[in-house]
Amino acid sequence: MSVLNAKEHLKKYGLDGKIMEFTKSSATVADAAKAIGCKEAEIAKTLSFSVKDTPILIVAAGDARIDNRKFKDEFQEKAKMLPFEDVKKLIGHAVGGVCPFGIKDGVLVYLDTSLKRFETVYPACGSSNSAVKLSLAELETASEYKKWVDVCKDII
Repeated sequence: MSVLNAKEHLKKYGLDGKIMEFTKSSATVADAAKAIGCKEAEIAKTLSFSVKDTPILIVAAGDARIDNRKFKDEFQEKAKMLPFEDVKKLIGHAVGGVCPFGIKDGVLVYLDTSLKRFETVYPACGSSNSAVKLSLAELETASEYKKWVDVCKDII
């Protein structure tokens, strides 16, 4: 069901034609990069956190890692990922297909600056075998993001 929600959401922005569905898994960054034929860094992974008991999503480059100090500076709270079993209930997508499209009301989306090195990125699309090719401008629009943040470790 969540892949349908993501597709409907992207359709509002005329981006549903950019969705790719695979016969194999794209649930991990490595699997997605292999299925698409791109670098792992170009995968826009979506991480689920809880901040002040509110679920949030951070979309970051596939090679980026959360920096706990930066996260705390940004959100005034220690980084606390949602438990695996709560992700689908709170976000609307299961782990492996979490994306910022077609999510539950009240979930805030943040884009991490680690993505800004790329013109095109590939977030999941609501299932463990889908992705969508988007420019950063398209990602900004379709994700209905709150703001850009810098909460990942510097890429060397």
